[in-house]
Amino acid sequence: MSEPQTFWEHLDELRSSLIRMIIAVAVCAIVVFCFKDALFGVILAPQQSGFITYRVLQLITERFTEAGEGSSMSPMSVRLINTGLAQQFLLHVKTSCYVGFILASPYIIYLLFRFISPALYRNERRYAVQLITGGYVMFLLGMMLSYFLIFPLTFRFLGTYQVSDVVENTVTIESYIDTLLMISLSMGLVFEIPVVCWIMGRMGIINAKMMCHYRRHVIVALLVIGAVITPTADVFTLLLVSMPMWLLYEFSIHIVRRIRY
Repeated sequence: MSEPQTFWEHLDELRSSLIRMIIAVAVCAIVVFCFKDALFGVILAPQQSGFITYRVLQLITERFTEAGEGSSMSPMSVRLINTGLAQQFLLHVKTSCYVGFILASPYIIYLLFRFISPALYRNERRYAVQLITGGYVMFLLGMMLSYFLIFPLTFRFLGTYQVSDVVENTVTIESYIDTLLMISLSMGLVFEIPVVCWIMGRMGIINAKMMCHYRRHVIVALLVIGAVITPTADVFTLLLVSMPMWLLYEFSIHIVRRIRY
């Protein structure tokens, strides 16, 4: 067993870990910055009519419509524009930093765990590994759901909605990327609901019976949360965001039930 460290030794180790994290994020951000075409090819893919989500919806629509005639989804035409002289460069830098942080996040989590693990018992380390792994996987699943389903459908609905044919839709690139990042981050955090419920269940704070009893209250709360994190006030986007949260809550009830009984 290693010798106990003093406060200053802990502080020095924390400083060293923070420096490594910053370097890792910076290196990943620089690498991402150099691959501009690939980066924005992925980010701007939902803006194209040929995005995989739209193609799948097209196939489903044709499958369940007689003869497949008149069922084709109308081609999406939303023009992205830039309104600032240095805006595109600054967006390139900001986006590279975000993506660099995501790419470096496994190493960051490893450094954080290595820093706190000496203070944990062996069984606590095992639970911590399960908790961190599960939380990270759920966060990535939330971001993937946002990228492949929630954001594309939201963008297609709002980007093509017109009050009149004479009004052309144009969306700033800044608004597009900020909305994508915000929804992705929000859904990543929302997908932590099962992890949070697992922790509270292990601590005895909640149980499955309690969660079932307050289900209606939670649904109302989830609708309020969905209204807060959605960038618009339309019902379509609200339901699109709130539905996964409700399903995650139902899944959390199952998890807590297995823990407690």
